[in-house]
Amino acid sequence: MSNVENEPAMSMQEFEAIAADAFAGLPKRFRASCANVAILVEEFPSSDVHRDMGLESPYDLLGLYDGVDIVTRSLDGWDGPPDVILLYRSPILAYADAEGFTARDVISHVLIHEIGHHMGFSDQDMEEMEAEASAGAENPAN
Repeated sequence: MSNVENEPAMSMQEFEAIAADAFAGLPKRFRASCANVAILVEEFPSSDVHRDMGLESPYDLLGLYDGVDIVTRSLDGWDGPPDVILLYRSPILAYADAEGFTARDVISHVLIHEIGHHMGFSDQDMEEMEAEASAGAENPAN
């Protein structure tokens, strides 16, 4: 049985609204770290990203952090372009549908992972961040 939210026919606007809601549901301290980060939605990774990352399929990548993490930025006095988190709509929807997740759950997971890259976190840090975000979803006071 397919969840209507996961249908590939979901419009870009609907996807962006879910992404904005998922971001708003993250703990405040994580959202605050993204004050200077643009979160964009694209249909698929660009051909440059596809080539540079050696992807076998455009569905192989759900999201991407493009920037300099805040640890490096603070050490180097970074004065470059703003950071960007890209969410790839079609790969996220296909993954959610194939794995039985909601689009919101996958978007939240991808956002946490990419924000983790922005913050210079390890994979373990990101797992803890995701656990905190899940707990926050149960307690809206976060």
